[in-house]
Amino acid sequence: MPELPRRRVLLLLPALAAVPALLAGCRKKSGPEKIRYDRDTCEICNMIISDPRFAAEIRDPEGRIHKFDDIGDAIHWMIRQDWYKGGRRPKEFWVMDYRNGREWLDAFTARYVSGLTTPMDYGFGAVAEDVPGAVDYETMKKEVIARGLSSRCEDHELGPGPAGTGAEAERKGE
Repeated sequence: MPELPRRRVLLLLPALAAVPALLAGCRKKSGPEKIRYDRDTCEICNMIISDPRFAAEIRDPEGRIHKFDDIGDAIHWMIRQDWYKGGRRPKEFWVMDYRNGREWLDAFTARYVSGLTTPMDYGFGAVAEDVPGAVDYETMKKEVIARGLSSRCEDHELGPGPAGTGAEAERKGE
């Protein structure tokens, strides 16, 4: 009789050993993912992400990561998503510190300097601390939306987007 439980234990060991590996795949991911510069492409314009100083990433509510070559493209992609239109925010939104191109910053708490030459001409670069002339996330977002989708990236399927620049047509499905 002692043989039977031992045999069951031996048969269950491989299954039990696989449990931690399966659970690791279920863990919620967080933080920005590595961008392969000059290889990865922007989610909205499909251009190669080549300048690390202006890169951005959004982790959507389902946990999927989306990469962008400019904060402006990230904003315009985000406002077109059903989850955003439904009042949800991304799980995470990261922007690169434009001064060094190596430090990821939380997009919602970063400050934004304007007047820069950026990949898609939105002109904003993120910094960690308040510097003269820098604006907060909401101010930057409003300016980016008001400018509309970059002419470098405008796609007839995307249209001009919400915020008074075609939102009526979007709601009607035109």
